Amino acid sequence: MQLRYGFRLDPTPGRHIELAKAFGCARVVFNDALRLRNDAHEAGLPFVTDADLSRQVITEAKKRPGRVWLGEVSAVVLQQALADCTRAFRNFFASLSGERKGPKLGAPRLRSRKDSRQAIRFTRNARFSITPGGKLRLPKIGEVAVRWSRELPSEPSSVSVIKDAAGRFFASFVVEVSASPLPESGIESGIDLGLGHFAVLSDGRKIDSPRFLRRAEKKLKRAHKALSRKEKGSKNRAKARLVVARRHARVADARREFHHRLSTQLIRENQAVYVEDLAVKGLARTRLAKSVHDAGWSSFVAMLEYKARLYGRTFVKVGRWFPSSKLCSVCGAVRQDMPLSVREWTCSCGAAHDRDINAALNILAAGRAERQNACGGPVRPGASPARPVEAGSQGSAAA
Repeated sequence: MQLRYGFRLDPTPGRHIELAKAFGCARVVFNDALRLRNDAHEAGLPFVTDADLSRQVITEAKKRPGRVWLGEVSAVVLQQALADCTRAFRNFFASLSGERKGPKLGAPRLRSRKDSRQAIRFTRNARFSITPGGKLRLPKIGEVAVRWSRELPSEPSSVSVIKDAAGRFFASFVVEVSASPLPESGIESGIDLGLGHFAVLSDGRKIDSPRFLRRAEKKLKRAHKALSRKEKGSKNRAKARLVVARRHARVADARREFHHRLSTQLIRENQAVYVEDLAVKGLARTRLAKSVHDAGWSSFVAMLEYKARLYGRTFVKVGRWFPSSKLCSVCGAVRQDMPLSVREWTCSCGAAHDRDINAALNILAAGRAERQNACGGPVRPGASPARPVEAGSQGSAAA
């Protein structure tokens, strides 16, 4: 499987200028390609092929006085910008035809030099390399210092140089990684994700929610207020924007680190991990939106999924309509309603439940049933089916 390994870059002032040139040239090529295809569509002409596009916006453009500076950057960077434009159109067409699942995608848009994030990509054809001294050598840019935190497991097939909103530079290497199964654990765990506690495990453990955004709100509010008072277009406003971006980046980095540590711990401890398929987009449109975004459930579940494949573990998502909170884990009875304010409840069979632990136990049982069914085994009988009108899954997620 392919993974990305990201490292911080420390370019010198001279390399800053060369990277800015590369970002600008890639942006211009993308915009020129987009205009050509849009103009052809408006004129009723056939879709411009990749070969014609490359000839017009790169090969012939370099000969024109207004685009001669395209020759100052690597040709691979320009070709990858064209590939990005083609991919954007393909995703748009696939979304229109229904081949691409999920929300509908809009038509590709022009890139702006004022975008907070800039990126370029080098493939093996560009002959980028890592020097014996540990620097990243990029064609027509030079050597850039890298803050290595670990070794790359294999030779990278490509590297993307990214400048984020906070003005930081990163190198993102794509490498091929072979699965390295961990020793058999024999432990399985159901995980109920929530807001009161970030995660509640079926063994009774409760992991507190760090609430990184909530903790940083006071400083963020002060930084945003300072930004709003600066004159638009001034240098002071640009400095204030960087302050805001760096504070947001600090929050995002802390959240990502927490997700990585916890997901790695859970995958190492458990042979199988079962989680609920949460309707995050739906919850993000409620009054809990800020807390839902602060938790970052989607990125955490994605980490669990790829780490399970990497380390030979089992990962199963339970359907989002499964009434994990309303279902009694002892007798299988389903309650009619379960407000978020109810944290503990007693079933008619006499079993007393903690809402979150009971949900984790039900997710564990449902995940095992789905896993057996996927392997050809019997489907677990007994528990009442989830009702389409109830919001037990979403209520559990927001608890």
